[in-house]
Amino acid sequence: MRWEDRDESRNVEDRRNQSSGGEMRGMPSMGTIMFLWPIIKPLLRTKFGWAILAVGAVAYFSGYNPLGSIMGGGSSAPINKEADEREKRFISTVLGDTEKVWGKIFREHGATYKEPTLVIYRGSTRSGCGHASAQMGPFYCPNDQKVYLDLGFFEELKRKHHAGGDFAEAYVLAHEIGHHVQNMQGTLSKVQRMKQQARGQAGANRLQVRVELQADCYAGVWAHYEEKLFGSLEKGDIEEALNAASAIGDDTLQKQAQGYVVPDAFTHGSSAQRVEWFTRGIRSGDISACDTGI
Repeated sequence: MRWEDRDESRNVEDRRNQSSGGEMRGMPSMGTIMFLWPIIKPLLRTKFGWAILAVGAVAYFSGYNPLGSIMGGGSSAPINKEADEREKRFISTVLGDTEKVWGKIFREHGATYKEPTLVIYRGSTRSGCGHASAQMGPFYCPNDQKVYLDLGFFEELKRKHHAGGDFAEAYVLAHEIGHHVQNMQGTLSKVQRMKQQARGQAGANRLQVRVELQADCYAGVWAHYEEKLFGSLEKGDIEEALNAASAIGDDTLQKQAQGYVVPDAFTHGSSAQRVEWFTRGIRSGDISACDTGI
């Protein structure tokens, strides 16, 4: 992907050098407390245990995450600073491209695109939706309208899922920006209400799959304009994105994790579905082609 001749977005919050967010924290979420309760409970029975908890609490509220290793706070492997900085410049440039593309599309529809913020970090951090860690993967938080991305995810995408390449990485970010577009359209809040009326978890999962496939389609729309406006695509780029979409399909991930597939547990769509909807977007360049029935 050709990208080095364009400006980086200014909407990037760089937390790579901050330990787990690097700032004073609020109370951890209830989910985090429940996750750690089996560890905390026995410590409450002794004075020494209380001392350990006190030290941990002071560290936590001072900006250091003493639970990082427990919660999967990323790789402990040394980081190549030069490569890491290049990765930051690349993803910041891709973000800038999405801003130009979606700004154009929104103007054509008589609306104004509000640019989201990209938070890049290593290990773990805090988000408007709670704790964020490397193991969670990239995600969009509608509460603060920010995309959270641990740069180590791209290393895992290449190593674990055999889906490396700069355009594969660009697809991942474009998918999360697709969720921001959905948030601006009111789709995310609409689906949240629909989930409350859905029949069981399987019904809620089916609604979430539609959300994710539409975000894949929106990523395809972005890729369409990325080539049209900037001429960024090189030979093999589309294949990289399609390979990434396939590699992180629910059926593929379930087979890798447990050896069999449970369709009712899908939350993002099968590999074939993700490839199909990304392809729809890139071929049409039209958001109306991204109607997944939500």
